[in-house]
Amino acid sequence: MYAARDITVIIPALNEAPCIARVVEELAALKVCTQCNQVINATSSTGDETSDLGMLLCGNDACHIENCEVENPGVQCHTLIDRIIVCDNGSTDDTASLAAASGAIVKYEPERGYGAACLAALAVDVQKDIILFVDGDHSVVATEIPSVIAPILNGADLVIGSRTLGSSEKGALSIPQRFGNALASFLISKLWSANVTDLGPFRAITQQALQDLQMTDRKFGWTVEMQVRALQLDKVVTEVPVSTLRRIGKSKVSGTVRGVIGAGHGILGTIFKLYLFGANRSALPKFSTGEN
Repeated sequence: MYAARDITVIIPALNEAPCIARVVEELAALKVCTQCNQVINATSSTGDETSDLGMLLCGNDACHIENCEVENPGVQCHTLIDRIIVCDNGSTDDTASLAAASGAIVKYEPERGYGAACLAALAVDVQKDIILFVDGDHSVVATEIPSVIAPILNGADLVIGSRTLGSSEKGALSIPQRFGNALASFLISKLWSANVTDLGPFRAITQQALQDLQMTDRKFGWTVEMQVRALQLDKVVTEVPVSTLRRIGKSKVSGTVRGVIGAGHGILGTIFKLYLFGANRSALPKFSTGEN
């Protein structure tokens, strides 16, 4: 819970056994001070003493910074993320069991595809208010979640964590990724008169906005479909800079020739399909936009 808003994290995952437990645990360890609204990583906080109610004592130096009204260093904190849903997208390793052991809700979707995994996770019958999409490869800095959510608290419908506006660890983004992202962002900006710098998968959206978008893409076009549909429906879309870490393990997209070609076909195909047929969902042709 953050600023009285319920937060669900969705992680589509395919063979992420080397890091999925770490990703889930880092997300689950995030706590928010109920008084100063500062986010605390419970695994590194000096105040890791647990009360009878299962809440951490803040123990955060942020409660003593200038202009903070909180004077009590023992102020209580609550978990930032309400639930984490990992969609195992046909993994052949221990991704599912490791995610479950770390506390995530695990949903199975054998049909390979980024969009298919996201749609399956969204179908889990739990309360959703703000939905965060996070990759399972440990490329996201979990403590940046508040900055991604902040615009939604101020009225935005969709927030894209822009890797272009932020900083990237050396080797975090491959040349094909950078080129493809720049090309797709340029096309969307020109075709829909918008300021788009990234198709970043680290993003937040309200449940109501997501319902309005009527997402259908089951492959690589998922992220671009969300951004374009939001623009077509005049949703409030904004970007915030985020950091990008070098992923753990091999990328299923940029790590193979097939992945690069499939992603390029899916992303560009989705852009032109949505441009040609506009916001009329019934007129969209039923063809695949890439494989996973």
